[in-house]
Amino acid sequence: MGFKILAINPGSTSTKVALFDNDTQQLDLTLRHTAEQIAAFPNVIDQLQWRKDMILKALAEQGFDVRQLSAVIGRGGLVKPIEAGVYEVNEAMKHDLTNATMEHASNLGGLIAEQIASQVGVKAYIADPVVVDEMTEMARYSGLPECPRRSIFHALNQKATARLHCDKIGKRYEDMNLVVAHMGGGISVSAHCKGRVIDTNNALDGDGPFAPERAGTIPAGELVELCFSGKYTKRDLKKMLAGKGGLVAHLGSNSVMHLIERVEAGDKQAGVVIDAMSYNISKAIGAMAAAMSGSVDAIILTGGIAYNEPVVKYIEEHCSFIAPIAVYPGENEMEALMLNALVVLKGTITPKVYA
Repeated sequence: MGFKILAINPGSTSTKVALFDNDTQQLDLTLRHTAEQIAAFPNVIDQLQWRKDMILKALAEQGFDVRQLSAVIGRGGLVKPIEAGVYEVNEAMKHDLTNATMEHASNLGGLIAEQIASQVGVKAYIADPVVVDEMTEMARYSGLPECPRRSIFHALNQKATARLHCDKIGKRYEDMNLVVAHMGGGISVSAHCKGRVIDTNNALDGDGPFAPERAGTIPAGELVELCFSGKYTKRDLKKMLAGKGGLVAHLGSNSVMHLIERVEAGDKQAGVVIDAMSYNISKAIGAMAAAMSGSVDAIILTGGIAYNEPVVKYIEEHCSFIAPIAVYPGENEMEALMLNALVVLKGTITPKVYA
């Protein structure tokens, strides 16, 4: 029997839980949360006990005794900017997750992991949170000193998929220049230069391509007018940027698969908006190629939207001149979490200290 690893990935409408024996997956659970259930909690952090209890109940129903665990690893949240890697959950991290300046379900990952781990006497970790920051100084500048560009992207899946691709072709991640586009509820496009993400968009609340639920970069002047129109509160506007923007704002749905079905049924407007999203992703890929002076070994498309052939085909038509395109649909986040915990348990690496 190997190391028993519990991986936890809280999302806005579900909590994904996976149990591994070394690198062999034994359980894969998706605990769904209705809009009504989520609405009962004023803030995301208020869901901590509820989600933890739900996980423990689900594991018990599957006949698993949590006292067998060797480690628990959670999806990293919106802590302060840090380098990529594995971090043990400590008091400083718990404080920053509990008091995060931005609300996101991922803030619960390390907290739930720590509570379950402490209950059974093992350690809790996070790995490659969304605030991984390896950007160059040049990439941080915007046109206003008060508004620097920020690194908030799908670091866990991007890093894991990039390494998977490099392993597949027999290359070292640290030797490659890659543009990686994670396309999900949010979309992040990043320049991976020799193992470091030197530039990326803030995929959470206002930078880069518009996405199923996020507005991406929008014209600054129009946004100022919107802010002072008197029609919206600050909370309303934040929700328009992340949650009710993008495809939801244009077409009333965050499901690319459903919208493509509408296109096939004759909905021309849905077709135009899907193409516009794909166009914006293609432009962002070109920008990240420029960040590496055009020296790109591969373009990698990943995330749930990569299952949709029309989007992939559009991007291929617009970007294949830059570099070969590799498609890895879906998210490899649970496997990535497991692998990060496993290398710590085996002593291959020492976890970093969050301070």
